[in-house]
Amino acid sequence: MSQESELDRIRRVRARHEADLLRKRGVVGVGVGRREVGGEMTDQLCLLVMVENKVCLEELAPEDRIPSEVEGVPVDVRAVGPIKAL
Repeated sequence: MSQESELDRIRRVRARHEADLLRKRGVVGVGVGRREVGGEMTDQLCLLVMVENKVCLEELAPEDRIPSEVEGVPVDVRAVGPIKAL
């Protein structure tokens, strides 16, 4: 699959799941980006879920846990702090 068609596929997955992901506790944004592993950026595209702060899974209700993948697309959770409109 070409890079462009993979990007389009991930964008469609994001569009289908964005509202559900944004309802989860602490989620402040959803996008498409490159996956980060061990502090290093990779070339793998992923669904990017932005949260104010990362917390332990045990602290989250099951309905607020972010899956590791959605429709076969890997999910990367990134702490971005609070987002304020300017």
